[in-house]
Amino acid sequence: MLKAVQILCCSSGLTRLTKTRNSSTVKLSTFSSSSSSSPRKTLCFNPTRMSSSSLPGSDPVPKSPTFVSGDVRKIKFCQWCGGPTKHEIPDGEEKLRAICTRCGKIAYQNPKMVKKVLQVVGCLVEHEGKVLLCKRNIQPSHGLWTLPAGYLEVGESAAEGAMRETWEEAGASVEVVSPFAQLDIPLIGQTYVIFLAKLKNLDFAPGPESLECCLFALDEIPFDSLAFSSIYVTLNLYLEDLRKGEVKFHYGTINKRPGSSPSDIQAFSLDYHLQP
Repeated sequence: MLKAVQILCCSSGLTRLTKTRNSSTVKLSTFSSSSSSSPRKTLCFNPTRMSSSSLPGSDPVPKSPTFVSGDVRKIKFCQWCGGPTKHEIPDGEEKLRAICTRCGKIAYQNPKMVKKVLQVVGCLVEHEGKVLLCKRNIQPSHGLWTLPAGYLEVGESAAEGAMRETWEEAGASVEVVSPFAQLDIPLIGQTYVIFLAKLKNLDFAPGPESLECCLFALDEIPFDSLAFSSIYVTLNLYLEDLRKGEVKFHYGTINKRPGSSPSDIQAFSLDYHLQP
């Protein structure tokens, strides 16, 4: 995957994924950097992600059969406590989920990159020298700041998932510019894929999973109040790139220090850090 993303960043030039708030059409345009006369390839598809009545913070989960998750009714018992499940649509969502009747946890069906690894996708949204952060309204890390990100759904690409999460958590319509970082976290079986993105307009507002959404100047990013190590690493890599005058793609493995608290987001080492 790293090789493919590096090729995307270094060889193919800029890949741009766009959508509009009142349009069901998404266009993926690739610009070749090798020749100014090279043709532009545009892929159009209709995920029916949003309607004209969509409001900031509403869940724009698509209705297209292409994006239908697996049959959640097959999930009869909770994977955490073993309790029986009920099948309902949780508040703030539009998809049927399996919910434990004992501990209340929701079983989300996510595509697995490899066995027991969940992919988290999100956007580092830039606007006039500022970045968009959301204050979490859910656990874990309730009340702390994060980039808009979440689990990839079955049937969507990483870029689509990152755009969807940005809409759900910040009500923000964005244009994906390029992949920025892939961060593996073996301890919890997760891989983060973060894209650089641009705001299409300033019409954003917190969704059900966010208390606030704000644009922070780079010297005002609340590093002492970030939710996760992955977000701490991503933002530091971004600031380091800006200081060097060139934003690159990063790959790394985040390993927690032995004996550290899960809430200590700075107790880690960034291993196998690679960049073009």
